[in-house]
Amino acid sequence: MNELIDNDKSIIVRTENLSKSFLDGKSVIKATDRVNLTITSGEFTAVVGPSGSGKTTLLNLIGGLTTPSSGKVFVKGKDINQLTDKELVNFRLHNIGFVFQLLNLIPVLTVEENIGFVMELQGADKEQRIARTAELLEVIGMKDRAHSRPSSLSGGQKQRVAVARALASKPLFVLADEPTANLDTEAAETLLNTMLLLNEKEKITFLFSTHDPRVMNKARRLITLEDGRITKDETYVR
Repeated sequence: MNELIDNDKSIIVRTENLSKSFLDGKSVIKATDRVNLTITSGEFTAVVGPSGSGKTTLLNLIGGLTTPSSGKVFVKGKDINQLTDKELVNFRLHNIGFVFQLLNLIPVLTVEENIGFVMELQGADKEQRIARTAELLEVIGMKDRAHSRPSSLSGGQKQRVAVARALASKPLFVLADEPTANLDTEAAETLLNTMLLLNEKEKITFLFSTHDPRVMNKARRLITLEDGRITKDETYVR
């Protein structure tokens, strides 16, 4: 149980015939349908497709936020759906960063406290949290807003804080669900360049769901979903 089965150490995520169905009245909706996918270390990849194609569901399945109807998700060779609830929470905490469209920043905490929150949950000591937070504030260009609360930030600034928080614990990979959806062109460009910098500097793997051409133009791999199935998988040199 829970054994590692992927020998290729570059493989971060692998899915096997991954399917998720929902009941809509008397109809069964297949959000994902037998998806077979491999993500390797250092990728900057976007899952694209029209609304309702299954993008967000796929990310939620990979992140262990949703249980599949059938099929498997392996993260670093571990079948995450064989973990107990407690084991899964701990596994996500140490291996997966999340950037949600709704951000979920904690309003009563400052920028630096939001960034350090996951590290605190992991048990990192104060010195480690301060050093890592300062490093990320520098990267996202928000050293001057370290003591600000989320309510005083613009949408783009909040998204950069959310990215920094997702990366604070140095996860294996980051799942970003429509991260630029509510941003203007300048804010989206700044956010994407920040994520590219972190991808290149720290070799963090990013997997996006998006329908935003601005993200697609930065991604090095585009995986197209239609009706829950992969219809294209293309790699680009940027």
